[in-house]
Amino acid sequence: MDRTVVAYVIYLLISIGLTIWVARTLSRNGRIFLADVLHGNEKLADAVNHLLVVGFYLVNLGFVALYLSGDGTITDTRGVFEALSTKLGVVLLVLGVMHLGNVYVLNRIRRRGAMEREQVPPVPPQGWAAPSAQA
Repeated sequence: MDRTVVAYVIYLLISIGLTIWVARTLSRNGRIFLADVLHGNEKLADAVNHLLVVGFYLVNLGFVALYLSGDGTITDTRGVFEALSTKLGVVLLVLGVMHLGNVYVLNRIRRRGAMEREQVPPVPPQGWAAPSAQA
């Protein structure tokens, strides 16, 4: 078997495994966060969480597939390691950026929910008071 094909197979196995692991971690922990943000609406939290995970898979697996092609053929074992380290390093950076993007979006949703909760007065107004005349 050609060393380039071996490097591609190893790259795909590791990249897909890492993508699945990060997506499951985000899904598990993000669901709890979303349920809090959405005021305990479990069904909506599950739906939003699932949509975020699907988008995460599509973007990351699409990138892994596009980044599969190499610059040239690999002639020795050292070349396999060099190609894998470059490709996996870039995939890890993209996964990290996607993770930070997800955390940013979830934080924005949480902040918006907190601001909406703060706008509701704790006690309904009892009446209206005329402004006092100042001299």
